[in-house]
Amino acid sequence: MTHFPPHTSVPITPSMLSLLPILYVAWSDTVLSPSEMDLIHDRIQRMPHLTAAEKKTLIRWADPASPPDDIIFRDWIRAMQEAAGQLPNKARMSLAKLGVEMASAASRKGTERGHIDQVLAALQEMETALGVTNPESYRVLAAKLMDSHPLDTQHLPRFDVTEMTALLDDDYGPQRNKLRRLLDDPVFQYRYTREKDVHRQQVLTWCKMLARQGYGAISYPVDYGGLNDMGSYAAIFETLAHHDLSLVVKFGVQFGLFGGAILHLGTKKHHDLYLRDAGTLELPGCFAMTETGHGSDVRSLLTTANYDASTEEFVIDSSSPGANKEYIGNALHSRMAVVFAQLYTLGTGHGVHAFIVPVRDVEGNLLPGVRVEDNGYKIGLNGVDNGKIWFEHVRIPRENLLNKFGTVAADGQYSSPIENPDKRFFTMLSTLVGGRICVGRAGLSAAKSGLTIAIKYALRRSQFSPGHGQPETLLLDYPTHQWRLLPRLATAYALDFALTELTRQYQAAQGGDLRKVETMAAGLKAYTTTFAVQSLQECREACGGKGYLYENRFADLKADTDIFTTFEGDNTVLWQLVAKGLLSDFRQQLHDQGNLAMIRLIMERVSTSVTEKNPIATRNTDAAHLLDPEFQLAAFRYREKKLLQGVAERMRNYLRKHMDGYDAFLRCQMHMVAAAQAFVERLVLEQFIKVVAARKSTGVYLPLKQLCDLFALHTLLAHKGWYLETGYMDPVKTKAIRRMIRKLCADVRVNARALVDSFAISDAVLGAPIAT
Repeated sequence: MTHFPPHTSVPITPSMLSLLPILYVAWSDTVLSPSEMDLIHDRIQRMPHLTAAEKKTLIRWADPASPPDDIIFRDWIRAMQEAAGQLPNKARMSLAKLGVEMASAASRKGTERGHIDQVLAALQEMETALGVTNPESYRVLAAKLMDSHPLDTQHLPRFDVTEMTALLDDDYGPQRNKLRRLLDDPVFQYRYTREKDVHRQQVLTWCKMLARQGYGAISYPVDYGGLNDMGSYAAIFETLAHHDLSLVVKFGVQFGLFGGAILHLGTKKHHDLYLRDAGTLELPGCFAMTETGHGSDVRSLLTTANYDASTEEFVIDSSSPGANKEYIGNALHSRMAVVFAQLYTLGTGHGVHAFIVPVRDVEGNLLPGVRVEDNGYKIGLNGVDNGKIWFEHVRIPRENLLNKFGTVAADGQYSSPIENPDKRFFTMLSTLVGGRICVGRAGLSAAKSGLTIAIKYALRRSQFSPGHGQPETLLLDYPTHQWRLLPRLATAYALDFALTELTRQYQAAQGGDLRKVETMAAGLKAYTTTFAVQSLQECREACGGKGYLYENRFADLKADTDIFTTFEGDNTVLWQLVAKGLLSDFRQQLHDQGNLAMIRLIMERVSTSVTEKNPIATRNTDAAHLLDPEFQLAAFRYREKKLLQGVAERMRNYLRKHMDGYDAFLRCQMHMVAAAQAFVERLVLEQFIKVVAARKSTGVYLPLKQLCDLFALHTLLAHKGWYLETGYMDPVKTKAIRRMIRKLCADVRVNARALVDSFAISDAVLGAPIAT
């Protein structure tokens, strides 16, 4: 192999200049992979304007075994500076175009048009394959060649933002746009206050305005003022969550939890009495499930409802310390409460049921036996009136039992269409899964708001320059800044499509078995809200001191979403719920298919070893392979299956050793959480790939594909240690993935502004001066 003598200059001809911009930027990445080197060599050999000697020199310059030294780099820069000085047009252009223009300017003889087009096409192909089509690549040269022209973001590549917004809006564009126009009205302008009572009154006023527009009852039947459209309700909830999150939570408590419980747990008599007034906010209500002593463990609630057959009434009691309801949203404004309590009749307990319990009269005075205390100031959501509620011998009519799944006759006899109490309990809770879906979607909206603020700011704010008198660099042109924000932007898109599909499946499953949907909803809620909290912190830091100012909304966004990780299910508990659902399905599959299932598992492992864990696959670093959705999805599925099978085997082995089931569960708890997270990540990628494939012939295909690849590879890199431990990847492959992520970040940066504009968050709703 030929090596350059150290510190020796090589003559650079005008024809060779055409490749120097690409070679310079490619080497600035410090390493060229074998596949990249082969591609460069092939394209150089096919270029008609180069002599044999020129080709030989350029090929040596692209040899990773003999990288150019500082002397050669300085020669390149000097030659490019001289040629760039002769360019009549100093506008920004691609590296390929820049190379052709410099070669033409430096040449003293004319070049045939056909040769120019052929060379440009070859250079553009090389540019794309190497991942240097982005502004960051141009910036590497800009300071050297065109100091006086800062990077012009107005002429960067764009796609049709309205097309992308229509995709994100799904089937509910008109409904979302109507709400967007409403939220832009000055009456919804943010009125920042630290006084919780002022904030609460403002939120209540806004909520009444939304109710008057018909938004509260959207998911209710037509007979009760609604449209019977849960999809529209979820879309409205998600769109509303770009605004004040206290308003979103108040809206959800009144219309989703209080009204939703009446709708899904009650029967026609309850609908006729309460549902229309709940949807208009004529009847303010609350959802009283959580207690001081029991939050996630709903089955162990201590509030009691004892049936008195002599008066045909239930007696509601906070039976002991810790039995009071706590953190109840709308507690200080409500006239009615849906109270979850242990039902007792004729001396027998029948588990948790829901009851309609009046708490105030029409003048707002508390009723006898009811005590309410304000929870006071919280970390966030201080526009929501959370409170504690105690019940002391509060009597309610027998008809106030929401009796869709269980009823009590006048004589005290209990009956239910679902005999098994466990199944009855979980069926009752599953009807409320829509609220969990909406919380996930609201958390994602908050993350989108934060990403929009941070990315718009990063496209305005410059910091540091390459040298004296040279333009400062935009924050988003730093690879570190791209790495902080753009994988999160990709994840936001991925979760949007996953939550949209979850909502569709929830609607389709109404009246049927919701177990699969409940598992997905629990996992996506946990994944999305954790993502939102972490992303908002990263976005705040990415905005520096400006992000710390109250006026730029991160204070409220961070504080308000903090609770999203623990209400509507603590995320750690939800991961275990997901894992239990997956293990139940796995066990059922083995039971139903018997030996056939075991044979299939063995064959899958053998097949994986042959096709995915062979030395060629584990070391494959080709760009085409890493960007292949089949590889990405196979890697996600492998992790999901191996973790699930592993935890199932561990549980079985513990139980065979006669370990108590609860102790076995505790031993496997962390393993279960990892398996649940792998399941959700596979779901998200699977749906993203479907969305991208369906848009192949559209203008949004390329940015979507880049986002999908970025989400997939960034997630794989996050689990790098696991893949290395299991032998699914070798270090050379994980290094290649890291390099590809950097290239994808640079590619996504080109469309970063358009991608956040596609969220369709107006300046008024975004409410951050640094983003306008």
